[in-house]
Amino acid sequence: MNARDFLEIMHTAEKLKDTPRHCTTSEGRTESVAEHSWRTALMAFMLKNEFINADMEKVMEMCLVHDLGECFTGDIPTFSKDDKDRMTEDNLLKKWISTLPDDLSSEWSALFMELTEQKTREAKICKALDKLEALIQHNEAPLSTWSDNEFELNRTYAFATVEFSEWLTELRQEILKDTIQKLEIEKT
Repeated sequence: MNARDFLEIMHTAEKLKDTPRHCTTSEGRTESVAEHSWRTALMAFMLKNEFINADMEKVMEMCLVHDLGECFTGDIPTFSKDDKDRMTEDNLLKKWISTLPDDLSSEWSALFMELTEQKTREAKICKALDKLEALIQHNEAPLSTWSDNEFELNRTYAFATVEFSEWLTELRQEILKDTIQKLEIEKT
């Protein structure tokens, strides 16, 4: 890859730094998609010894790029995103990836296909971490930033996504404990 191609890709990816997510930080500042992707990748890095039968380097790569389509569409919360939104995001992402240098285009196309199909352990781990990171962030954010439906979502969301892993199921249970504790403390 030449230096100009590299810079153009970085300029597009930089948009995620300015793309707000539906979540806020513990200080109430709107989180960016880039921050979410970074922490999802950090979670994968930290779990490399928990999933010794998975290619955790690939999971980290998936986590870093999983929301690149939001460079073009912005973040649409999962509870608002419909099939049309997903198709638009996927098509814009595929169009952009097709313009990348051949080796990168092939590699990223394969990663996104694997993520979409959700057949491999790596893809399932990435999807689970994506959802769990959002739940963790909600627990860290002030309750005043939660939308009405998130009080129930933080109790019920992502359990089916983690079923394939005993460790991730345990993590989801701990996140639920944090949610319940947060709701009890902040009600008083």
